[in-house]
Amino acid sequence: MNGARVLLVVSGGIAAYKAAALTSTLVQRGAVIDVLLTADAERFIAPLTFAALTARPVYTSLWDAPERIAHVRLVREAEVAIVAPATANILAKLRAGIADDLATTALLAARIPVLIAPAMNAAMYENEATAENLAALHARGFEIIEPERGFLAEREHGVGRLASEERLLEAIERACTRRRSLAGRRVLVTAGPTQEPFDPVRFIGNASSGATGIALADEAARRGAEVTLLLGPTLLAPPYGVRTERFTTAQELLELALRESRGSDLTIAAAAVADWRPREFSAEKRKKSDGTLHVDLERTPDVLAAVSAAGTSKVLVGFAAETDDHEVHAREKMERKALDAIVVNDVRAGAGFGLQENTLVLLVRSGARIELGRASKRALAGRLLDALEPLLKESE
Repeated sequence: MNGARVLLVVSGGIAAYKAAALTSTLVQRGAVIDVLLTADAERFIAPLTFAALTARPVYTSLWDAPERIAHVRLVREAEVAIVAPATANILAKLRAGIADDLATTALLAARIPVLIAPAMNAAMYENEATAENLAALHARGFEIIEPERGFLAEREHGVGRLASEERLLEAIERACTRRRSLAGRRVLVTAGPTQEPFDPVRFIGNASSGATGIALADEAARRGAEVTLLLGPTLLAPPYGVRTERFTTAQELLELALRESRGSDLTIAAAAVADWRPREFSAEKRKKSDGTLHVDLERTPDVLAAVSAAGTSKVLVGFAAETDDHEVHAREKMERKALDAIVVNDVRAGAGFGLQENTLVLLVRSGARIELGRASKRALAGRLLDALEPLLKESE
């Protein structure tokens, strides 16, 4: 962990004293630690303890060094944040998006892995509200380090003890490793719909927002990859710092994909390409009439098959948005187009196009099936890249 940047958020539970030992061990392993204490945490342990251990300032208020905008700077400079201990109170705030102090404001601004290590009385931990809060945070991409069973501060036995230092260190090291796991790799992602016009104001398209592909490009960049995003017509902004090329039609996407996939280690084709386009384009807007309008359609170019045939990417992953016999159709598509893997998206299940959540399954040519589950598109991007990284190593 030499040189790893870690943000430790300590909330107000009796286990706050264990955060000092964790800090000491991280420092001994070469990590650079910034510590952020909530007001209630200060009732259990003094900022001076952490300042002495880290030889760095300890942050307790939004108004600490306001000219440096600490709540943003701290999560921009860190590779990983860990909340240990995480009380029921801070879990509820994070789930609701409440930002009323430095800790919650910083965590709301975090675009790095955030680890949550709950610690509280068993009755509080097992309460339905806490369970729902943890489930919601997990679905959003937070990693939950489950507490252990044992002797509690109230002289009771149950689940609620802060996870052991060994487990906390393993989670931090794993998150830091993941942050650098694609360093030196070239990744190409296609995202968003195509629009196939038949006059200057009308087109054939679909409801894709591009959110899944944008999240994948963002996550790959956070893992150190050199990322190119090919993005179709969408109101969503591309990730900051990711090289982005725009397309409108399937033909434009085809030309970009063939060019940009050259030398790519991983290509993820998440774009929703329209299967048909009008055979003829009218330079003038077609006027309304009482009669029936007939438009002759022809197939658009098969972008994914063309990239596969070109052999320009070491690992090629497609997407299959299906409404029935999902995995059967997806496997047939994977074999027909000679893909290394395919992501199955059930667009009939209240997830998919235009929504915040999705439900995904990854099918691999070797026959493996990996359930990615239902979660936010940001969380699923991380799970998908976790599953694809072994394929990258096999391709070397």
